[in-house]
Amino acid sequence: MLQYFKKFVSAEDGAITVDWVVLTAATVGLGLIILVAVKPSALAKADNISDIIAATDP
Repeated sequence: MLQYFKKFVSAEDGAITVDWVVLTAATVGLGLIILVAVKPSALAKADNISDIIAATDP
């Protein structure tokens, strides 16, 4: 059992996977922060465009 533990501790096979998981989580988190910051302005602009389209006589 001790031999398996030593092998597990010295193995570096999963290090790249951990790096990618951390990088992906950071990218998703940054995307969500940007989404929260931009959403109100985008909704306001969409409402303005909707009002202009509704007021236009075809």
